[in-house]
Amino acid sequence: MRTIPLSAAFACLASLAAAETPVLDVYTYDSFASEWGPGPAIEKGFEESCACDLRFVTAGDGASLLARLQLEGAASAADVVVGLDTNLTAQAAATGLFAAHGQPAVTGLPTPYEDANFLPFDWGWFAFVHNRSLASPPKSFEELAASDLKIVIQDPRSSTPGLGLVMWVKAAYGDRAAEIWAGLKDNIVTVTPGWSEAYGLFLEGEADMVLSYTTSPAYHLIAESDDTKTAAAFDEGHYLQIEVAGKLGASDQPALADAFLAYLTGEAAQGVIPTTNWMYPANPLAAGLPQGFETLIQPAKSLLLSQEEAGALRDAAVVEWQAALAQ
Repeated sequence: MRTIPLSAAFACLASLAAAETPVLDVYTYDSFASEWGPGPAIEKGFEESCACDLRFVTAGDGASLLARLQLEGAASAADVVVGLDTNLTAQAAATGLFAAHGQPAVTGLPTPYEDANFLPFDWGWFAFVHNRSLASPPKSFEELAASDLKIVIQDPRSSTPGLGLVMWVKAAYGDRAAEIWAGLKDNIVTVTPGWSEAYGLFLEGEADMVLSYTTSPAYHLIAESDDTKTAAAFDEGHYLQIEVAGKLGASDQPALADAFLAYLTGEAAQGVIPTTNWMYPANPLAAGLPQGFETLIQPAKSLLLSQEEAGALRDAAVVEWQAALAQ
């Protein structure tokens, strides 16, 4: 009788177990899945309840996520996508790749939002972050354009904050948007592909201000015990970013995808959002927000184009931005 070495038998059993473990592929942006982002804690928590392997696949920023989905089409390996926002959902819906999420509406947003295909998981206001030592920070885009302050922004073609800035200017100034961009041209030190590069340049002292979020100073305060950063409050209001998740209609793990979306908007996952993604949770937390969030500026006015408006304006607004900076 032939015998099989124990090591080979255990290896075979391990391979069979791995083959039987369902895998949920979640496309997201780089910082979400990074070691300092919410991804690791969410992965650990979900896997404890799902008897599955949650696998994050990163693709740069939110705009890059959409570009990858458009390229892959129905052949995409993604089961769930995490990290689009309402400036991108019209284009995402147009791909026909998404299915209804079937989850209850979230209740922690500052403005009503509900979509059958896209489920909010966090939100924040865009803002220009600066050091508290900055004398007379601008109170509007017009004041910023009239100053000699240097800023770093992100490219709207690859970055959701960059696209958010273009929409912010458009929502605040409408037909005057090109004029505002022309005024800001001399203030812009550089345009980076994504948020991380821009924020790094600001921290290195390459600019006076950087496009980020009102919540960014909370990171420095809570994680670094550094209260030297704040965000400028603009009189015209601040544009909202609502980040969403959606499941793919072609997913071969639809039940797992549903379970993940439910987990993502549940207390455990929502609880890690404020101090890992440094955004506001989409659902209120039983224990409230972490200490330090009460120090953040609270915009008097929220700006948000509907996803239909954003979808219709997006390409023309980006071309308008490009043309103004090219002059």
